[in-house]
Amino acid sequence: MSEPARERPSRGLALFGATAVLLYLGLFKLLLHLFTADNYGYFRDELYYVTAGERLDFGYVDFPPLVALLAALTRSLFGDSLLALHVFPALAGAAVVVLAGLIARELGGGRFAQGLAALATLIPPTLLVFGTWLSMDAFDQLFWVLGTYILVIILKRDQPRLWLVFGLVAGLGLLTKLTMLYFGLAVFVSVLLTRTRRHLLTVWPWLAGAIASLFLLPYAFWQISHGWPTLEFWSNYGEKIDEASPLEFLVEQIVTMQPPTLPLWLAGLLYYLFSRDGRPYRALGWIYVMLFVLFMVQNARFYFLAPAYPMLFAAGAVVFERFLARRGWNWPKPAYVAVLAISGIVVAPITVLPVLPVETLARVTGSAGGDAGVQVETREVGQLPQNFADRFGWENLVATIAGAYEGLPPEERESACILTGNYGEAGAVDFFGPEYGLPGAISGHNSYFIWGPRGCSGEVVISVGVSSETLREVFGEVQQVDKVRCRYCMPDEDNLPVYVCRDPKMPFEEAWPRFEHYD
Repeated sequence: MSEPARERPSRGLALFGATAVLLYLGLFKLLLHLFTADNYGYFRDELYYVTAGERLDFGYVDFPPLVALLAALTRSLFGDSLLALHVFPALAGAAVVVLAGLIARELGGGRFAQGLAALATLIPPTLLVFGTWLSMDAFDQLFWVLGTYILVIILKRDQPRLWLVFGLVAGLGLLTKLTMLYFGLAVFVSVLLTRTRRHLLTVWPWLAGAIASLFLLPYAFWQISHGWPTLEFWSNYGEKIDEASPLEFLVEQIVTMQPPTLPLWLAGLLYYLFSRDGRPYRALGWIYVMLFVLFMVQNARFYFLAPAYPMLFAAGAVVFERFLARRGWNWPKPAYVAVLAISGIVVAPITVLPVLPVETLARVTGSAGGDAGVQVETREVGQLPQNFADRFGWENLVATIAGAYEGLPPEERESACILTGNYGEAGAVDFFGPEYGLPGAISGHNSYFIWGPRGCSGEVVISVGVSSETLREVFGEVQQVDKVRCRYCMPDEDNLPVYVCRDPKMPFEEAWPRFEHYD
């Protein structure tokens, strides 16, 4: 047999091997995000992160510094188009899919189990959505799942030195989102509860904790120098979320992680991680249980727990593969894969992926009350779910403000400032405003308050999103000159009055604290 002939089978196997399947699914997710990146508009939060990227610091009121650094890096490398801003989040989401399959491999799963774990990680709305805009959550999920993968290797191979790598990943996670503190706490307690606690007799887990803490030190110093604003932010955070009972929290998990995956992650938790076969990895089961209880008790957002599911999908996929192998059944494999794939195809366009024409989407989601009963915040929802609605209306808002600005006498235009009620409005003005010749925005919301009034004298202020009552406390003249209207935006951004304020009653620096709100 010739050499090329002998190579053909191995090449064919490589094209359809376990690693190839994971790469295909990861690539599919990546392309899915990139090809739909500019279908709708900029998301509220990413406008805020872009502005933060222009004001790089060791910390911000409502997030650690990594996402601002990534926003700045993205703009320097690719520009600030929608496609450019979504490259890194899309890559992070694709990596999570691949990592889920690799976790299944380490747990003993074959090609089918690895592919099933990756597919189950690809389709849930709460794992899919954060690849669709620039956010800290996309990278928070990546570092959680990467940390889980390293933890699995530590448990499997009993290599305590790998705790150093875990500490590095946890440190990057702490620079991304403070929910990594919960994950780290759960890991520590789970180690205490299992035989892995013998690792605590070595120096490596403690060095890992020290490494992670080093990453957090600059952020802690920033908090100290600014009076711990994040503590006030978190104390107000609960007001933005509807209180959920334990049962409601569980239902939210089932719905937002895609109901057809329920047998998979339950099997992974109950029939693998808490079974005899999964005893070496029992710490993973305790991690999930502790995080579920912590987030449920604290009434956290349902998607905070999302990064804990890929390990359950991986464990469940191993259970499913072994169960079918023992019985010699093959037909359930394509059947279950088809159910998962079809459920993703049906649900994603009406919940997280910007693929449908907005008019069609509004008709579908509007008939279900906009959010289909799953609210991210307590804000009123219109025709579209919040994760779609918060991508609409920003350019129109800036154009309306520009009309008010152009209507000012030339001598007032020179000193006029733009004051907004929240970071989304302010971020929109900072992003789109230069096209209209507008000055930068100021706001009392979160980090915008820290950034201050930016030299605004307060002699003439155009304001949107701030109540007329608050404005009249500061200005002697408050005149409504226009109203912002948008069809598909969030209701609280529609019909916003635009005010021109004059005759300040006090120096604007003195009035500035009246606009502060951390939430």
